[in-house]
Amino acid sequence: MEPLTYLKQLAGSLLSRRKRLLRRTYTLTSTHLNRQVRVDVYRPAVPPWRLLSLVVFNDGQDLDRMDFRKTLTQLLKEKQLPPTLVVGVHANDRLREYGTAGRRSDQGHGELAAAYEQFIIEELVPWLELRNNIYHGPERRAIAGFSLGGLSAFDLAWRHPRYFRTAGIFSGSLWYRSKPFDPKRPDANRIVHDYVSRARRGITNRFWFMAGTADEEADRNNNGVIDSIDDTLQLMALLQQKGLKPGKDMVYREVEGGKHEPETWGKVVGEFLVWAVG
Repeated sequence: MEPLTYLKQLAGSLLSRRKRLLRRTYTLTSTHLNRQVRVDVYRPAVPPWRLLSLVVFNDGQDLDRMDFRKTLTQLLKEKQLPPTLVVGVHANDRLREYGTAGRRSDQGHGELAAAYEQFIIEELVPWLELRNNIYHGPERRAIAGFSLGGLSAFDLAWRHPRYFRTAGIFSGSLWYRSKPFDPKRPDANRIVHDYVSRARRGITNRFWFMAGTADEEADRNNNGVIDSIDDTLQLMALLQQKGLKPGKDMVYREVEGGKHEPETWGKVVGEFLVWAVG
């Protein structure tokens, strides 16, 4: 859709509806992914010239199960959020497109993670910028995801802090490893932990982490803590060693009884939005 047509439709919607939030679905043709990508755009009912923060969600198809529109509408109504454009990118082949760019898992997954990263940076963001008045600085931009989508969000923000300063990682697949599991070294070869520990540059990112106490049952190192929580806390410890400050630069939210499902993530997605751009 051409930008002028988009703006005319937006203006018509604002005049015809007294809503705080408008939702539209678009289909983008991605050269990098070689497929059609469906995106849901949630836009506050403000004039087209109003500056907007930006939050992009991987696994956008799961937002409906979280009753996301109701949550976002309430946050805007209560003015806990500034005017914010939220975009849910629908997943296709998650095992291929989500992962760590340039680093496949030990099972060969994530071969399209770099292409997905290019889609976000080179295709989706410019498309959004042509049609909305979005803040250009990374301070008002965030990317988030769930499970493998959370891993992807961390990796993308880490690699491109000039585009997204903040990342939200919900039940992130931080176990993602480059070599097969070795019971003698149960915590070895986790890709994200390894590249964070080797980092020499200053870290300008902010990270919001979440895990549920019923995310899983696995405890590979037998320390009494399930892996999803253990991996998250160990990564946060590494980030703190690199200079990030708990509370200011990173937050951890543990959901008692929380499962690996959209209904659990929906309970705290509003907290993430407020922390990210509120």
